[in-house]
Amino acid sequence: MTEVAFHLNVGDTNAYACRLLRKAYLRGSKLLVCGDEHALDALDRALWLMGQGEFVPHARDSEPAHVLRRSPIVLSARETDRFDADVLVNMGSAVPAAVERFERVIELVSGGADDRQGARERWRQYKDAGLEPVAHDIAGYREA
Repeated sequence: MTEVAFHLNVGDTNAYACRLLRKAYLRGSKLLVCGDEHALDALDRALWLMGQGEFVPHARDSEPAHVLRRSPIVLSARETDRFDADVLVNMGSAVPAAVERFERVIELVSGGADDRQGARERWRQYKDAGLEPVAHDIAGYREA
């Protein structure tokens, strides 16, 4: 069964996503990151600007198939099955289709009122689909 985790009260979504993606990449996970084009553009830039020695290999879903096959992380504004991933990171406002094909789904939720309301709606959708989401409040989280 797919595990769904909501990471709540994320301050700087891009910085948090970069750390999360780097950690998962180093553990050998393959990830699909979904969101709108604007959010993915910002995340793409943030991943390229990470500190020396912290490079996180990734690709946009518009890359050729041979690039996607070798990329451990794909950023996509469209739901796609062109990429075989075990973890879905959702930075978007909707529940992506076919979440059951992933081992884990991670929802990144800022402290903003609109984002929290959208997260509540997605939580209900996951519950209605028979999944049991869990919440991780990361307020005050600081990387050592």
